Amino acid sequence: MQKILVAGPTFPDVIERLKQYFEVDWNQGNALSGAELTQRLADKDGALTAGELINAAVLAAAPRLRVVSNMAVGFNNFDMGAFNAVNVLGTNTPDVLNESVADFGWALMMAAARRVVESEHWLRAGEWQKFQYDAFLGADIHGSTLGIVGMGRIGQALARRARGFNMRVVYHNRSRVAPQIEAELNAEYVSKEALLRIADHVVLVLPYTRENHHTIGAAELALMKSGATLTNIARGGIVDDAALAEALRAKRIGAAALDVFEGEPRVHPDLLAVPNVVLTPHIASATEATRRAMANLAADNLMAGLGEGPQAGHPPNPINPDVLGKARRS
Repeated sequence: MQKILVAGPTFPDVIERLKQYFEVDWNQGNALSGAELTQRLADKDGALTAGELINAAVLAAAPRLRVVSNMAVGFNNFDMGAFNAVNVLGTNTPDVLNESVADFGWALMMAAARRVVESEHWLRAGEWQKFQYDAFLGADIHGSTLGIVGMGRIGQALARRARGFNMRVVYHNRSRVAPQIEAELNAEYVSKEALLRIADHVVLVLPYTRENHHTIGAAELALMKSGATLTNIARGGIVDDAALAEALRAKRIGAAALDVFEGEPRVHPDLLAVPNVVLTPHIASATEATRRAMANLAADNLMAGLGEGPQAGHPPNPINPDVLGKARRS
């Protein structure tokens, strides 16, 4: 029987599915260190991960490893050059979380614009003594301009929500989407610089790559409107968190909302010191239905990649499909 590692906690019924086909080593405790991960992968044929770093050194120490299934859309924790060099398949879990993440992104954007968290802290501190006409004046969502950076599935889901708020939608993407999609979403393609100048609310939903590192830094923040909001539901590292904290402190933009951070779970201490930012711990996909769908899809990918289950040999979401059917290289 083939051996697999499930690198972190997940739903027990997903483990039971995997046990039908594999000998399962399940880490139910704290996150594995790099050394622990390498050690436990040494005799494994496959792995189910949720952000653990899999690089050339890890792959070299696990000569039997043939498939690594990431329970996430993003896979910047995978060194895909190293995967391809040794014919190891990587998979991810797109689509099943689109609507839940878009819902949460919308909630963060509104919370930032309307100063929900800031005002709640003030109330809990016992500061509310009387009605004040100018207390916590925020920014409207309805009738404003939404700027979406990254017009993939989640970006398009956000644009659909904007219709109900009578918003103008501008977007920037590596390439323009099809004209029929632009027409359906009533979305206008603009340069990144134009988007930052135009938008009242900027939402980031682009993948993390080397090229996208610090897509939003001090120079980009300086282009934004003084009352604008910035929401990041993409990946840490896309925003220069230190530059954002300084822009928020100086009130060069109105507010921000972040679900992802550089070096998470560490959060830049300057972000913790400013009141005009909403901070959440990478939970945009955290509904039970969505997380179950992600876990089951990750299991489907792993089973199929290792030649088991109803989709044997045909994993639903291969990142590097060219290695399918090829022998593992040493």
